[in-house]
Parts: sequence; structure tokens; C-alpha cells
Amino acid sequence: MKKATCVLLAILLVCSLAFAGGSKEAAMSNGPTTIKVANYALLESGYEAFWKNIKTGFEAQNPDITIEWVTAPYGEIMNQVINMAGGGDKVDVIFGEIGWVPGLEDAGLAAPITDILPQSFIDDFYPDVINSFNINGKPYGVPLYISPYVLYYNKNLFTQAGLDPNTPPTTYDEMLSMAEKLAQLKDANGNKIYAFGQTTASVAVSGSSLNAMVFNFGGEVLDDAGKLSIDNEGFRQAFAMVKLLDEKGYNPQNAKLKDLRNLFALGQLAMYYDQSWGFNGVKSINPDAGNFTASAAPLKGGNGTGQSLLQAHCFVLVDNGKARSDATSKFVQYVISENQLNDYLENLTPAYPAKKSMENMAGVVNNGVLKGAAASAGNVKQQTFIPQLNDLNLELCTLAQAVTVSRQNLDDAIATFQKNTLAKLN
Repeated sequence: MKKATCVLLAILLVCSLAFAGGSKEAAMSNGPTTIKVANYALLESGYEAFWKNIKTGFEAQNPDITIEWVTAPYGEIMNQVINMAGGGDKVDVIFGEIGWVPGLEDAGLAAPITDILPQSFIDDFYPDVINSFNINGKPYGVPLYISPYVLYYNKNLFTQAGLDPNTPPTTYDEMLSMAEKLAQLKDANGNKIYAFGQTTASVAVSGSSLNAMVFNFGGEVLDDAGKLSIDNEGFRQAFAMVKLLDEKGYNPQNAKLKDLRNLFALGQLAMYYDQSWGFNGVKSINPDAGNFTASAAPLKGGNGTGQSLLQAHCFVLVDNGKARSDATSKFVQYVISENQLNDYLENLTPAYPAKKSMENMAGVVNNGVLKGAAASAGNVKQQTFIPQLNDLNLELCTLAQAVTVSRQNLDDAIATFQKNTLAKLN
């Protein structure tokens, strides 16, 4: 009897512990949830307050969810996220650019947004926009807002050069005619004024901008299957233009976008291509920039229609189980809303809404800087996603530098580009 009683008590004790453990696990799954959001913008001037307010407001509405920021500079955040994942510590959300999506999907981090977000929320995005995030038929990112590469120009410099500040160029030929006059100007300190800026520095975003320029001329870099496709006149004409701009001294050599923004803010650059949100960088350098900055659609070149490459700041989502995915879904829906983005798009980051329900939001309609390029948001071309997209963009920068800094023959430089790029893509 004693032995049987001891066995029974032991069984009851084990069951009791198992039940307690199960109850604790259930309680934890229904308790507080922390989601990790990787966001380089917290380290950039002008954006920190917005994101801190997002955290405060979201946590107030969702007291059971805590946001933990993961930060690193723009050029390092991708490696930070991938390295963390390699150590078993995956973030839940990555704030980044559309060009990052294929690399994150290839690394096994990005989840299809349809696995995490409600379909009703996804259906409110413009179909062509959400399709731009597709890999094998599924979208792997969700945009906060969108932009083509727009043409920013300085109305004051146009006036000084005897040009109509309300009539920007619409073609590359018109731009070259205006650039000849603008290049004769000097600033108040006698510094050279560059007529036209196209970024060519060795960073992936410069390659994206050069890709957009190829689209301006009706060309392509990749075909629909993701294969290199540069045997087209538009591709050659775009890099012939890059070379010509350099030869005439119109384009600052080997410049990053931040360099062009600085020159534009200081009145030493008359026109340049940028993502629409680049204006925040200009305004942070010169608060008066809104008084002389206007935007226009990308230029038409050759037989092209001025198409540009769709750009987007987006969220890439990681599936870390139901509790964290549910919290991630709430966070994404909270941020991508008119309440949160209205002032942001009007005062910080000029851009165009990605959602149909936000088309007429005041923050966009009232933004004078965006007005001139508004139609260009509907004239974008989707870039085929491949895992090596960053490598491709860097090779485009190398090609641009070959025909500018190194002054190589255009056809020879294109042949070298083709050889080196095929080796990386295959």
C-alpha cells in the first residue's frame, strides 16, 4: 500500500508540474509581446522624433506590445539584421528600401506579407505598387509611400540664367540647352554652379538611379526573367548621356546623393535627380530650400517616355511565430495610416501614398515641392527582382565611373560591364 501510494503521489506531482508549466506557457503567449524593429532612420537628422512618437503612440494604444529598436547606420543595417539572425536573434520588422527586398528574401528572412497582414489591408494598396514587391508571385514587402526618381530644380538659378522658373525641361535635349546657360553662373562666393546632377558613386542607391535613367530612355537592364539585357539603344543612350554630362562639366563627378543634396541646398547645383524624400536632406541643410525648390517629371530621352524606377520606403516582415506576427501586423497597420503619415509626408518626406484610401490626404495635396512631379508617380517601371540586385547596381556605378572618371570609350566600358556582371549573376 505504501509503495502504491508513493507511485500515485509521484504521478500526481508530475501531472501537477506539467499542468503548471502548460498554464505558464499559455499565460506567456497571451501576455506582453516585444517586437524588434530594425530602423536606420533613428540615427538620421529630422527623422528621430517621428519614430519615437510612433513608439510612444503605438505602445499607448497597445499596452501589451513593446517596440524594441534595432539601429545601425544606413549602410550597415542590412548586415546587422543578417548577423543577428545568424546568431538566432531575428528582428520582426525591417524599415528599408524596395531594393533590399530580394536580398532579405534570399537570406531567408523576409516572409510573404500575406502570411502576416490581413488581406483587406493589402487590397487597399495600388495593385501595380504591391506587385512591384513580388518574388515568385508573392509580395515580400509593404510600402509606406512611393516615389519615382524626380527632377528637382532651383527656381532662383533658372531666373538668374534667364530661364522661366515655371517651365522645367521635359526632355534631355531641353535640359542640355538650359544647362548651357546655367553652367555660366557662379554663386555669391564665386563657386562653380553645376547644371545637372546624376549620382554615380559606388553605392547601391546610385545604381538604382542609373537604372532609372536607363528607363528614361526606354531601355532596360534586366529582362522579365531577371537575365541581363543591355543590348538595347536605351541602355547605351543613358550612359552616353552620363558621359556627355561629365565632359561638359555639368555633373559633379562620382557624387553620392547626399553630395548632390548638399550642393543643391547651397545653391551650387541647378537640377538633379533624387528620390522625392531626398528633399528632407536638402531642407535639413538649408531651411529656406522650400522657397526655391520645385520638382518635375523625369526627362524623356531617345524613344523613351520618361519612365522611372519605382522607389519605396517599406517594411520587410519576418515570421517569428503567431504572437509576434500578430503584434507586427498591428504595428504595420498603425504606421501606414493617414493619421501617422499625413504630417510626415507634408513636412519631412515628400512622397506619394501607396494606398488608394490615402490618395487625397492633405499632407500630399498641400506639399508644393511635390506638385510638379505628381504625374510621374504613374509612369514607373518595375525592376525585376534578383538576389544579386545590389551587385548589379554597384556594377552600373562602375560603368558610370569608367566613362566619366576614367574617360573610357563607351562601347569598351559597356563590354567590360557586361563581362563582369554576367560573372556575378551566373
